[in-house]
Amino acid sequence: MLLTVSGPAGSGKSTTAAGLAETLDLEHISGGDIFRNLADERGYTPVEFNELAEEDDRIDRDLDRRLYEIARDRDGIVLESRLAGWLAGDTADFRLWLDAPRDVRAARIADREGKRVERAREETGRRERSERKRYADYYGIDIDDLSFYDLVVNTARWTAADVLALLTNAVERYDAAADEGRYPVDTVAEFDV
Repeated sequence: MLLTVSGPAGSGKSTTAAGLAETLDLEHISGGDIFRNLADERGYTPVEFNELAEEDDRIDRDLDRRLYEIARDRDGIVLESRLAGWLAGDTADFRLWLDAPRDVRAARIADREGKRVERAREETGRRERSERKRYADYYGIDIDDLSFYDLVVNTARWTAADVLALLTNAVERYDAAADEGRYPVDTVAEFDV
């Protein structure tokens, strides 16, 4: 099984993906962890590294290539990244998009990173603008197009445990055979990663 978990910063991707992996006995691969490690190795904050990626497409393409290869070559994983659903394309068994209002996400980020909410909100806005531009420029992706996700959830409406229970139930009840051919996704073929 290959599950993808996507969504903006602070939406609960990491918490949910880790919980799904543990509950369903799958491996968790985090694109965000890989990205943050690359930024740290080069001495940048994630926001600075995002902006640097606007000028150097090798940063995104390297990360995306790694995630694409994982999606194509491995099974039994929960792949988590902003583009995980797009990168996995039709190889994904179930594509999830998590979201929450920006103020909720900023508060979560501020709490997690020990910063003021206003700063987290501003950084989140910069990061989203940067990513939206890069995804459109590099791959022609409209990150706001959620039409091929199997399930879109506003995580502000439930606790983390409730979101995990809801999604675990949805994944366990999902019948891929019933959807076969209804929503073909061949976006990966368009990537030049």
